[in-house]
Amino acid sequence: MDNRGELLKNFDKIHTTALGTERIRRNLSLDIDNVVEWCKKKISSSEACIERRGKNWYISADNCIITVNAYSYTIITAHKKDLEQYA
Repeated sequence: MDNRGELLKNFDKIHTTALGTERIRRNLSLDIDNVVEWCKKKISSSEACIERRGKNWYISADNCIITVNAYSYTIITAHKKDLEQYA
């Protein structure tokens, strides 16, 4: 099974903690209520690049990288991509 299929098969299990919500808001400068739904929208995007490395999934979409634990499906964090490294 490809990376996308394995993660999306468990899409309904994706969640985060209260601290994770605040960390994601701060890191991405988001001003939204439902961070999990925002992340799930990015993860399910057809343009998202999903890769599993060790115990985590790394989802690259729309200039951000979302990290999800592969066992608990907890969104650990999200960061803006460092665009300078791609220039």
